[in-house]
Amino acid sequence: MKALYILLAALTIVSCQNQGKNEINKAKQASIDSMKVEINKQKIIDSMKVEMAALEEKKEAEQKALEQKAAEQKVVVVHQTDGTAAAATPKKKGWSATAKGAVIGAGVGAATGAIVSKKKGEGAIIGGLAGAALGTGTGAVIDSKKKKE
Repeated sequence: MKALYILLAALTIVSCQNQGKNEINKAKQASIDSMKVEINKQKIIDSMKVEMAALEEKKEAEQKALEQKAAEQKVVVVHQTDGTAAAATPKKKGWSATAKGAVIGAGVGAATGAIVSKKKGEGAIIGGLAGAALGTGTGAVIDSKKKKE
């Protein structure tokens, strides 16, 4: 009977040791798995940081290109007498709305004056002057609205 008790005690000790080893192995594997997950997360974060840095560099390059282009478009005027330099604004292309309005108004006014008046030359002159005045005023209003925008 003693031999049976000793055998049962030995089996219990051995089985407990095996269960402890299995639990330790499972815990080790769980730690390894969680570390792998964290490593993968860190890789993703690092790749996102690299992409963000590349986007920032691209934006900076575009900004520098715009600044360089703007710097190339500036015109510097040097005064001969005192040697000071001042930046001149770039020239506008085309006519202003005021000038366009004056020319169109003069043309339409002259044509209308010549058609309506009995004295064709006198009517054309008066109509042209009146049309030019109205066209200039209208063009000035349009120019002021464009400057506000």
